[in-house]
Amino acid sequence: MIAISAENINKTFYKDKLQTRALINFSVKIPSGSIFGLLGPNGAGKSTFINILAGLVNKDSGEIFIQGINADKETKLCKKKIGIVPQELNIDPFFTPYELLELQAGLYGVPMNKRNTLNILKKLGLEKQRDSYARTLSGGMRRRLLVAKSLVHNPDIIILDEPTAGVDVELRQSLWSYIKELNQLGKTICLTTHYLEEAENLCSDILIMNKGSIIVNKKKSDILNLLINKKVTFILENIIDILPKELEKFKPDIKDSSLALEYNKNDYQLIEIIEILKKNNLKFTEINTDEGDLEDVFLNLVK
Repeated sequence: MIAISAENINKTFYKDKLQTRALINFSVKIPSGSIFGLLGPNGAGKSTFINILAGLVNKDSGEIFIQGINADKETKLCKKKIGIVPQELNIDPFFTPYELLELQAGLYGVPMNKRNTLNILKKLGLEKQRDSYARTLSGGMRRRLLVAKSLVHNPDIIILDEPTAGVDVELRQSLWSYIKELNQLGKTICLTTHYLEEAENLCSDILIMNKGSIIVNKKKSDILNLLINKKVTFILENIIDILPKELEKFKPDIKDSSLALEYNKNDYQLIEIIEILKKNNLKFTEINTDEGDLEDVFLNLVK
């Protein structure tokens, strides 16, 4: 089943006789039960797409379906299926976390006997701050409070726009753990992030976009396979006096007893390089390989 389907979405912003095409024939299908990463540099169109889903921005053309339901025809029903965590910390400073969650639940029409306010606050580590004014909370706590607000109506789909922006490492790890827990409960998660480590740690599917258009949309494993250049470092038993000519094509980098080589995985296998070393009587005690990561793919694709 598809949680969110966007078909040929276009959006252009106009300012001072200038126009910016934020989304250009943008089409995507987000599978139910997935953690879907939406990546791209600033100005790529990520937040525009999320704001369209939230109803904060009107698209110029195209259609959006939430679990197969047309979002233009059944707006209220679709909004109940989605919980959105915005990038901005827009919290009323004169309410407590408990009051804010109760108010949010009321706006969504959640009956008093079906509200889960205290449990949500506990899950997000805000139980002790339940009666403190929101203005007294730290930035990290406010970020968690935004996540809590998005969960009050028990949505099937949770959209997180830069969920860990500006939080410390410990809180980031805590939020990652909770996002995974929500996903295990059957929630579909869609997140935008600037932290490529975050996408690599959490996401099963990743879309990379730039200037309003999709560059690649694949499973995370398939995207990582786009890396064709690999690096291997050998710790040799002895310092090299003369480098064998057969190794020159691998862009050798020699530092004392360390020999680093680069190779294209489509042209060579690591075992072939090892055989060249053995042939030239270059004995080694250790091998370290660098497979590359999502950051390498991202930079190459955006370039």
